[in-house]
Amino acid sequence: MIHYAWIIAFAGTLVTILAHGLGRMSYSVILPSMKDGLALTYTQLGSIAMGNFIGYLCLAIIGGFLATRFGVRKVVFISLIVIGVSLFFTGFSDSFSFAFFTRLFAGAGNGSSYVPIMALPAAWFVAKKRGLATGIVSGGIGAGLFLSGIILPPVIAAFGKDGWRYAWHFMGITVFVLAFVCYAFLRNNPKEKGLSMYGGEEEQKGGPKVTLFSAFKDVVVEPEIWKLGCVYFMYGFSYIIYLTFFVAYLTKEAGVNPVAAGRIFAVLGIFSIFCGVIWGSISDVLGRRYGSMLAYLTLGLAYLVFAFWKDNTGFYVSAIIFGLAAFSIPTIMAAASGDAVGGKLAPAGLGFITLFFGIGQALGPVLGGWIKDTTGSFTNAFVLATIVSLIGGFGSLILRKKIQS
Repeated sequence: MIHYAWIIAFAGTLVTILAHGLGRMSYSVILPSMKDGLALTYTQLGSIAMGNFIGYLCLAIIGGFLATRFGVRKVVFISLIVIGVSLFFTGFSDSFSFAFFTRLFAGAGNGSSYVPIMALPAAWFVAKKRGLATGIVSGGIGAGLFLSGIILPPVIAAFGKDGWRYAWHFMGITVFVLAFVCYAFLRNNPKEKGLSMYGGEEEQKGGPKVTLFSAFKDVVVEPEIWKLGCVYFMYGFSYIIYLTFFVAYLTKEAGVNPVAAGRIFAVLGIFSIFCGVIWGSISDVLGRRYGSMLAYLTLGLAYLVFAFWKDNTGFYVSAIIFGLAAFSIPTIMAAASGDAVGGKLAPAGLGFITLFFGIGQALGPVLGGWIKDTTGSFTNAFVLATIVSLIGGFGSLILRKKIQS
């Protein structure tokens, strides 16, 4: 028989498709037509992205602790409903302010669903299987990117100048409906199914009854959590510059037509589907520190190629390299949080380090958009992303050595 832990892992994949792939990453595909429809500057577009990440940051931290207290299943379900409604209403945007606030609420739902679901494998899988399981969950991000790149450009093109509005409506309805499917399959821990963890049992930190205060106290005194937060900041700052302006760079600066740009984006998505599984497994074998370092170096190479190899071949090469390591760092950080504080407190631990990640995400798009508006090119923005990624790679060496099983 299949252990229910694997059902949890693949239900988590659906959650990340909806919350992260559609709810958040799809913005890159819609951004060019939304810019034209609302007559926005790149700084404003970056600020809208920042609004999404502010919402993400606030609820990622709180959501992790709420999930520890009230259960991942309920928190994820309510969060997906909020995302669906917010995406639908983004299609009615008639100004920068309206778009900013709808994306703010979508980001809040994203944060309070993504962090708990990425931490959930820590409650179902022992440490030596945790990276693989977390990688399966993160595979939904790549699947969401692929679906966004394939489905949204034709939808936008079919409805003319208002096509971007219908794209938001379509995604909102999809997320809302499938939230109920996720709720049907998710469970908070193996005990709810009368099972033990897959691979054995582990000692869990935290008392028998976890409160928000006790969870916070147990998490913030763990030194490894602070190290993880510092390393995670570098990923948040660097990757989001690349993804936010990916399609805009291709269509507005490199002269690639929108459908072709969507195909390149879809290729990125295809290659990123299994990156979490690959890098989660690598980190299980080599340890989180060396897995993180190698992932950062791979990502930095993708940004550098994108900045200077300015033809279709270079764009595809960059997309493939990025896809191979796209969501490696969140996978490794989620597994490492479980290692540091145990499965019971993993959502709270991941929520706390997401504070650092979210600050990086909020700053990256604004600075990237400002660089474009100031210099007339995205090249220096991608160079900056490369430098920060390299800092993250070598900074990973401060993390704890591999846990011996």
